[in-house]
Amino acid sequence: MILPRYHVAPSLIPGAGKGLFLDEAVPAGRLITAPDDIRKVYKWQDVEALPDAAQLLPATVRWFEDRYTVTPEWPDECYINHSFEPVGLWHLGFVFALSDLAAGTEITVDYRHLLAPGQREDFDDALTGRPIVGYAWDESLAASTAQLHALTGSR
Repeated sequence: MILPRYHVAPSLIPGAGKGLFLDEAVPAGRLITAPDDIRKVYKWQDVEALPDAAQLLPATVRWFEDRYTVTPEWPDECYINHSFEPVGLWHLGFVFALSDLAAGTEITVDYRHLLAPGQREDFDDALTGRPIVGYAWDESLAASTAQLHALTGSR
C-alpha cells in the first residue's frame, strides 16, 4: 500500500518507463509504502524452477533472507524505480523517506536490496552505467537497518 497521495507519470530516469511521484510532502523517516497483501513467499530455488521464471523475474522481490514474492499483478508500487542514490529506503518490504521529500519527488529505492544475492538486474543503472547486483542477505539487512536507525534512532 502506498501511504501518501501520489500519481504515476513518465519517469525522470532515462529508459525507466513510468515512475511513482509524491503529490504531498513526506518528512524524513516516514513510511511511503508498506506491504499489505503478501499471499505467498517462495525460496529462490523455487522461483528459478517456475516454468515461466524468466518472465516473472521483473515481478520478483526479496522480502527477507531467501524468501521472495512473485506478483505480476502488482499495483502501483511497481513504478518505484532504482537509484544508487535513492530517496527511499527499502527495509523488509517497507519504504521510508530518506530525507524530507517535496511534493513532485519521484520515489526511488536501491534495487540491490530486492534482488537475490549476486542476481544481476536486466538493465544497468541509468545514471552511472554500473550493473545492479543483489546484495547478500546479511549485507542488505545490515545496511538498511543502519540507515533506518540513523533516520529514526534519535526519536
